[in-house]
Amino acid sequence: MNEQNLKAELASLRRMSPGDLRDKYQEVFGEPSRSGNKDFLCKRIAWRIQAREEGGLSERARQRALELARDADIRTTIPRMPRTTDGETRPTSPPPVTGKMVATPGTVITRQYHGKTIEVNVLADGTFEYDGLAYRSLTAVAKAVTGTHWNGRLFFGLNAGKEQ
Repeated sequence: MNEQNLKAELASLRRMSPGDLRDKYQEVFGEPSRSGNKDFLCKRIAWRIQAREEGGLSERARQRALELARDADIRTTIPRMPRTTDGETRPTSPPPVTGKMVATPGTVITRQYHGKTIEVNVLADGTFEYDGLAYRSLTAVAKAVTGTHWNGRLFFGLNAGKEQ
């Protein structure tokens, strides 16, 4: 497909209905789409068509994505504790999570930054220990590490499951 045809095909996506886009998604990805959002479908289909024509991610980019995915395996919620009632074990709901809760006390949050391993201990009182000092938030730790303001959850990769 030449560049002119590629541009025409990508432009035609904007004129398609959401139903037509879902059909096109099925054709391009080989599986049905769970979304009916026209903008999302246009972007995903356009990306796939361009990746097929011009090549996808480089091997280096793929490896970096895998590294980032491995670093995201940090527990951010307290596990449910079993409760016995009449000899039966039943799951209980976890305690309410406050806006400050990032990880359970005792968790060590790590991140590589400029060739250095950053380790932060989550303390029982809700503070964070880094380099022998206690900080009130992960944002404060991130600022101490980088010298500039960062969202602490974003810096340490704790926003798993959320759009970034």
